[in-house]
Amino acid sequence: MRDYQQEMLDRLHEAWKTFQGVMVQMPTGTGKTHLMAAVIRENMADGVLIVAHRMELIGQISQTLDAFGVPHGFIDRWTKDADKITAEHRVVVASIQTLSRRIQTTNFKPKVIIVDEAHHAVAKTYRLLWDKWPEAKFLGLTATPCRLNQTGFTDLFDKLLESYPIQTFIDRGWLADFEYVSVTPDNWMVERIAGLKKRGVDGDYQTKEMATVMDAPESIEHLYQSYVQYAKGKKGIVYAISREHAQHISDYYKSRGVRCCWNR
Repeated sequence: MRDYQQEMLDRLHEAWKTFQGVMVQMPTGTGKTHLMAAVIRENMADGVLIVAHRMELIGQISQTLDAFGVPHGFIDRWTKDADKITAEHRVVVASIQTLSRRIQTTNFKPKVIIVDEAHHAVAKTYRLLWDKWPEAKFLGLTATPCRLNQTGFTDLFDKLLESYPIQTFIDRGWLADFEYVSVTPDNWMVERIAGLKKRGVDGDYQTKEMATVMDAPESIEHLYQSYVQYAKGKKGIVYAISREHAQHISDYYKSRGVRCCWNR
């Protein structure tokens, strides 16, 4: 572990002496995964539950645990017998949607519960974890400790541990410097997105409604023109709001002679 990761781990141990639920904020790319792995290694003999808000993250977390050599089980929508699987493993990965439906039937008793991407944690759903395992210690991991619905996290976590600001990581050579180009607040696309009304329970936009703006021909054309103006000929990644959106962007770029593929 790097020195700042070890420092955060030490701060977490100290915070857990006083607080049950601790949220840790570390910028993207600074090694929250290594911190999570260290916490799992320390507590796996007594049981660790890792909870994510999306099914896609379950696979990513599993790959991470495999990379660190951590055997683990799952509680997801394909698991037919959650009790059997949790009895065979001391580390379990679960989606909050499935876990919330099976929480009364699982016999797993974790010592530590890790909430990945904790800024998506909605009190009404995640509070079930605190009620089911009142003796467990909770760790929330995030790069952005704020909810889109403007509410705080004191309903779940008692303490926030903040890492260094991004500029410090850049100055010390832990993160690469970067340049960015952004649209102005009065841009037509920004205004359209701001006009979207529907939100999920975590305050984020609903994909179906957002697609009416983002997955539209004029928006994809605008995205392509931005690539031509600022990054033509360079390798890059385009983040889409859905698989369908990703495919539509890829198809459009290909039609303009750009070598492109989309990740299913």
